[in-house]
Amino acid sequence: MPNKVEEFNAYRSKMNDKLLNENNKLIKRIFNLDTNAFMAGALDVKTKELLGLVASAVLRCDDCVKYHLESSKKEGATKEEVMETLGIATLIGGTIVIPHLRKAYEFWEALEETEN
Repeated sequence: MPNKVEEFNAYRSKMNDKLLNENNKLIKRIFNLDTNAFMAGALDVKTKELLGLVASAVLRCDDCVKYHLESSKKEGATKEEVMETLGIATLIGGTIVIPHLRKAYEFWEALEETEN
C-alpha cells in the first residue's frame, strides 16, 4: 500500500503530465518559471525551498506545503529548520494556518518514515 508521500508524488506527477500534454504555452511557461526560480542563485536551493514553504503555508496551499517540505528535505533541511520555518509561517499567517501546520507536520513524519 503506498504511503502519503508516494500517493502525493504519483498524483502530482500524473496530473502535471496531463496538464503539460495539453501543450498550453502559458501553463508551460509558468511551470518553467517555477522550475527556474528555485534553482541556486544568490540564495541556495534549500533556502529557496524554505521560503517557498513559508509562502505556501501562509497561502494555505497544502499541496504546495507538501512539495516544499519534500524538496527542503531533499536539500538537507533538518526537522528543526523546518519547524522554525513553519513557526514563522504561522506567526505571519496567523492562527488560520494551524490546520495546515498540522498537515505539514504529518507529512514531514511521512517523509521521515521513507528514510527507514
